[in-house]
Amino acid sequence: MSETVSTNAESRTRTVAIVGPYLSGKTTLLESLLFVTGAISRKGSVNDKNTVGDASPEARDRQMTVEINAASTQQGGILFTFLDSPGSVEFAQETCNALMGVDAAVVVCEPDQARVLTLAPLFQFLDDWEIPHLVFINKMDRANDSFADILNALKQVSSRPLVLHQYPIGQGETLQGFIDLVTEQAYHYHPGAPADPVPLPEALREAEHAARVEMLETLADFDDHLLEELLEEIEPPEEEIITDLKMELGADLIVPVFIGVAEKDFGVRPLLAALLRECPEPSVMAEHRGIPAGNEPLAQVLKTYYTPQGGKLSLVRVWRGMLTDGMTLNGVRMGGMYRLMGQQQQSVQRAYAGCVVALARMEGVKTGDTLSANGVAVDALPKAEAIAPVYALALTAENRNDEVKLSSALTKLLEEDPSLYWEQHGDTREVILWGQGDIHLKVALDRLRRKYSLPMSTHLPQIPYKETIRRPGKNVHGRYKHQTGGHGQFGDVYIDIQPLARGEGFQFSETIVGGVVPRQYIPGVEIGVREYLAHGPLGFPVVDVAVTLTNGSYHSVDSSEQAFKQAARLAMQEGLPKCEPQLLEPILAIAISIPSEFTSKVLRLVSGRRGQVLGYDAKSNWRGWDEVSAYLPQAEMHDLIVELRSLTMGVGFFRWQFDHLQEVPDKVAERVLARSNGG
Repeated sequence: MSETVSTNAESRTRTVAIVGPYLSGKTTLLESLLFVTGAISRKGSVNDKNTVGDASPEARDRQMTVEINAASTQQGGILFTFLDSPGSVEFAQETCNALMGVDAAVVVCEPDQARVLTLAPLFQFLDDWEIPHLVFINKMDRANDSFADILNALKQVSSRPLVLHQYPIGQGETLQGFIDLVTEQAYHYHPGAPADPVPLPEALREAEHAARVEMLETLADFDDHLLEELLEEIEPPEEEIITDLKMELGADLIVPVFIGVAEKDFGVRPLLAALLRECPEPSVMAEHRGIPAGNEPLAQVLKTYYTPQGGKLSLVRVWRGMLTDGMTLNGVRMGGMYRLMGQQQQSVQRAYAGCVVALARMEGVKTGDTLSANGVAVDALPKAEAIAPVYALALTAENRNDEVKLSSALTKLLEEDPSLYWEQHGDTREVILWGQGDIHLKVALDRLRRKYSLPMSTHLPQIPYKETIRRPGKNVHGRYKHQTGGHGQFGDVYIDIQPLARGEGFQFSETIVGGVVPRQYIPGVEIGVREYLAHGPLGFPVVDVAVTLTNGSYHSVDSSEQAFKQAARLAMQEGLPKCEPQLLEPILAIAISIPSEFTSKVLRLVSGRRGQVLGYDAKSNWRGWDEVSAYLPQAEMHDLIVELRSLTMGVGFFRWQFDHLQEVPDKVAERVLARSNGG
């Protein structure tokens, strides 16, 4: 492969994402594309764990893509960079980040109409960002549904019209080849070789003609000249059809559809030929992103890697100008520039607009950042929104001495994967790692162990319960008297305790008259009260309580702020248990997005978890989807995403935020208190 792209380099590069649901065959398609273009001499397989993509231990252990894998190849004078992206919803952030830096996407799916629904969120993202995309229906040798049923199912989840590029000859185990609807030439597949042209089967002539007419009519919706030709029954030339396909694909007005079997290389060469002819040039997407033309370098980080050797690599898309090795971007001098082939690196000296390269040692640069040279101020390029975390585990270092290294390692982990989030909870003091699901967090834990030698044990995070009181306590007395020889300690207070409305927190006041408690000791009283409220009678922080210092006495020699603090603690210890302590739990406001056919199931799911459904409505700009609004106790949230995905074929998702504290029902409170007391 040439180290650099020759003259007019920008028009000779294409970056294409390979996306689609889990198990659709994306990594196998990448392997086939690299093989038929000569980038690799022998194909690997996912089962044999020797593919160019999915080369990380975490991916190979699970035989699934868990991060973006970049690989480049040459075909027809074009340098293609393919970004193989995860299919699991738990790694959707990786896919979204990759899609922000491509010229087009190939959506890989299986010929199963029941599973087509899993494409809906992906199609929605592509259309929201107007990213040109094609569909490759893979595994056509295993199709059980009719081709018409598969197409109809695809049409239900795509807001853009589908344009059938090929029509299959045979189906399932009898799949023999395809008919190119542009040229009306039929082809038969052959293992290990390009498809051979054959006469168009008479039995398919009528179906092929109908499919071709539908293709042309769809294209004519965007081309008045083609529409005139069709109305006058003039056969449009192939060049005009291809031009229309390229223009309308580039504008994300249509979705061309291809078929094949990537494992056998069937249909891969026609797909590649279509990418050569119809994939928009880098300038098209740059213009769509609002990037002004010019020569000043402009790039964006799509992915951050920390290699096993500890080096940082930033995978960037060059949007404008040219990057040269050793250049300084955003004030950071790159420590090398590479083209990636999976985990292999090839050093390059320059990269043009349209290229995707990895930059070494770009410290302080994060995924999504916009990079420019020479201190030129530029507007930040749009980046994919961070997906809110929905699943959490509490972490404990297996070796206590490793705790000091954990914060640094987690920071690097989050640089690699922005859909992770960690916190040290203020109430429970636990280190909590948040992500998109169980597999997502297990991959993160594997990386902690392998890359940073930090084995972790995990458990469910504690729920940050609080407590409050139901009734007031009046004239509660606390006296602290301690004689140690010499000066003693003396403090004496009377307080009133009052419940507050939910959400009002803690209030302290005093009504001291006559100096019975000197002014300099009153802050000690408030400190003592606050310290006690950190751990109330039920064992949890106390909220929504007002305490008023009403009376007391002091000793001119033995009193001190510390003594009054202790007296206040004693008063609270005496009075608060008599004010009918009440356990409170955090309530989350959640918005659950699901296809409408699953709405009734989700309503039952929420109700079954002590949730309060507030209502549901059609989800804005999502055809056939609803959004359910509800309140849900945080204690019921832990595996909500697991059950939601199980109910909705993996496509349901939700966003949440803390809303308020609420009294725990008595039976639930009994169980919580029994657990917290070791019962």
